[in-house]
Amino acid sequence: MIQEKTRTVASGYLALLVLPAMTLVFGWLFVRAAQVGNEVAAVLYALVVLVLFICYKGFFMVHPNQAKVLQLFGTYVGSVRQTGLRWANPFYSKVPVSLRVRNFESEVLKVNDNSGNPIDIAAVVVWKVVDSAEAVFEVDDYESFVKIQSEAALRNLATSYPYESHSEEQVALRSDPQAIAEKLRDEVQDRLEKAGVQAIEARISHLAYAKEIASAMLKRQQAQAIVAARRQIVDGAVGMVQMALSELKAQGVVDLDEERKANMVCNLLVVLCGEENAQPVLNAGSLY
Repeated sequence: MIQEKTRTVASGYLALLVLPAMTLVFGWLFVRAAQVGNEVAAVLYALVVLVLFICYKGFFMVHPNQAKVLQLFGTYVGSVRQTGLRWANPFYSKVPVSLRVRNFESEVLKVNDNSGNPIDIAAVVVWKVVDSAEAVFEVDDYESFVKIQSEAALRNLATSYPYESHSEEQVALRSDPQAIAEKLRDEVQDRLEKAGVQAIEARISHLAYAKEIASAMLKRQQAQAIVAARRQIVDGAVGMVQMALSELKAQGVVDLDEERKANMVCNLLVVLCGEENAQPVLNAGSLY
């Protein structure tokens, strides 16, 4: 595996002063040698001027949050991260690699969750290159690699967890977004590490049941909500009935036998649990 090694090169501003000055000097010497008929000196000065012109190819710019990967005839010699105008061997090939933070949003993928239900899911991955050598030499196209591997990690995550939790201990895609985001980032990082890329953050940006089961799942969610609401209503009603019977007995308002208690409990539960307001019926006669 080829890992990044920092390469220090000469300042381009210094070379920008030295090379033109040397070009003028040896150009003038070439003209003088040609005027006096010194062919050997003229050829020598002409070669020096040619070499100086080749050296002009060594200038290159390094922008902030950018690295230039240097190669000499196919051999990796280092990466330059010093910003500004730089000068290096003119025979070096220089490949720019952006070190800026970038984000990638996947397409909406249709996968089956852990329970086998088809769902639509998408994610946003925030990433950056941390090793320019690995990004250039270990994979063919690191940007395409990030896209494909992020989607593969998202598919694998979606098949590992259910859409909704069926118990308090179970992690689900919808009910545990923070835990799912951390697991997604870790899985994406494991896949991108070989390309010299760091996954800074990964979060689900879209999550829904697939269209073919969305209506059925909506009905199930509504039924679960109704059952939960009814359970809460019944728990409250039972507590109120129990409190009423205890207060009546403690204050000696009325002494009810078991049959009358059962009748009273039934009436109170109907009043408290009914969806519509109860119509009271006044009893003007004896309780018995």
